[in-house]
Amino acid sequence: MAAAGTLRLGSSAALSLFVGLLVSLKPGLCEDQVPLLLWTSEGTFLPSQSPPSAGHIVGQQQLAAYLEKALNVGPRNIVLFLQDKMSIEDFTMYGGAFGNKQDSAFPNLESALMSSSSPLVLPAVSWPASNAVIGQLQDQLETSPLYMDPETLSQLRLNASSPALLVFRLPYGIGADLMSAKEILSGNDEVIGQVMSIMKTQSVPYTAIYTALQPSQEAASLSVEVGLGGGRSLLQARGGYRERERERERQRRIKEKAEIYGPVEFKEGEETCILLWAKGLSVSILRSGRWEDHDLTPSTFGEGVSPKLHGSSCDKTRAKLVLNYENVLGHRSFKLIFAMSQRHYKVSSRRWFTLDSVDLEYDGTKATFNGTRNIYAPAEFSYRCESVTNFRWPLLVPRSSKDPANQWRVSFEDFQIQGFNVTGGDFSYASDCAGFFSPGIWMGLMTSLLMVLVLTYGLHMIMQLRTMDRFDDPKGPAISVPQTE
Repeated sequence: MAAAGTLRLGSSAALSLFVGLLVSLKPGLCEDQVPLLLWTSEGTFLPSQSPPSAGHIVGQQQLAAYLEKALNVGPRNIVLFLQDKMSIEDFTMYGGAFGNKQDSAFPNLESALMSSSSPLVLPAVSWPASNAVIGQLQDQLETSPLYMDPETLSQLRLNASSPALLVFRLPYGIGADLMSAKEILSGNDEVIGQVMSIMKTQSVPYTAIYTALQPSQEAASLSVEVGLGGGRSLLQARGGYRERERERERQRRIKEKAEIYGPVEFKEGEETCILLWAKGLSVSILRSGRWEDHDLTPSTFGEGVSPKLHGSSCDKTRAKLVLNYENVLGHRSFKLIFAMSQRHYKVSSRRWFTLDSVDLEYDGTKATFNGTRNIYAPAEFSYRCESVTNFRWPLLVPRSSKDPANQWRVSFEDFQIQGFNVTGGDFSYASDCAGFFSPGIWMGLMTSLLMVLVLTYGLHMIMQLRTMDRFDDPKGPAISVPQTE
């Protein structure tokens, strides 16, 4: 069978042709490429599209043309499964490509392809093009993406006449054990199965897409051949494969460390007085029963990024950091404001600072989240927390039940802030939000205390036992014990 770049598959032959296609591709053609799979719900047809030549790499413009043709005729409720990494080799190694279907990591994906009347398989898509899939779909659907999970999807009600872009992020990682990648892919396949089941119960036609942001491995790392010989080559290559994966993981961590960006820095005169850093800043608003998300991280952090800080101020007792944005979720003017204060507390005999509020100002409206009860640190320290949100283990709460903040969600990932006693443009020692006594520690302490109490009670009872002080002699007179004793 020729290695075509795109296939139009019949329902019963979808899986066999798909796996055959993946096996027949040569590894040298797959470098820096990711596969893309597209299918529709049962009873929905897509127009036939002419496949590119064998070995052709689908670029961004050609991928946009494929998606546009599919969306013009097919359902406009899009379910996008976006995996962190994925390559052809993931299917050949874990998809039962050599006949062992029972050991496949993709049973739900195979079932979806077989049940669809018109699946589309692009084995070789340049990963910059796959990175732009969300933007292309957003432009064609004219709607913002909604980042979901199966539990959230079960509470959402979709409408066939209203387009929706539902994005499900799927992880990918490889440790020292080769089976760890298969376990992660199997877990991702279970998520796909759950989503397909939920969509089927809602009886809303949909178009599903499964792709990744970047390749999971270099194509040269494995020598996969067709048939049984390819299976033997794959087994022989596994030893060196582990070593190459460890080296690539080490290089990836070095690269990520080199790409760490600096904090937002506000200066009063020549001295820095406020520092802010976060791995992710995002806001969401509830509109027509749906959450619309916007990521503020690219506009706040990164090389060459200079956020507008006009309106910020600081002194010895109060500090305010104002991040100014434009065109956020349809609002021309948008501000994210962090208000802090510090004071002396007699009980602890030291000064503490608190994050009094996080405000969202947009087009003349102000939404206020209160953080004084949960976000605080010694005045000489900075404050750090892995996650600061108002909806999942909330540290921020709306000021009142009628405040516009009830229509918003804010999420700060790996958050760190300092508004006082900044020296040298660097954060001071961080006071972390994670308490010393975790639930596990408390459970261990309570169990140990219970066991100590039981042991103490037992020892006390043993110490109260009294032995006999007189004994009966069978040769002498019987012992008489008065009732008073």
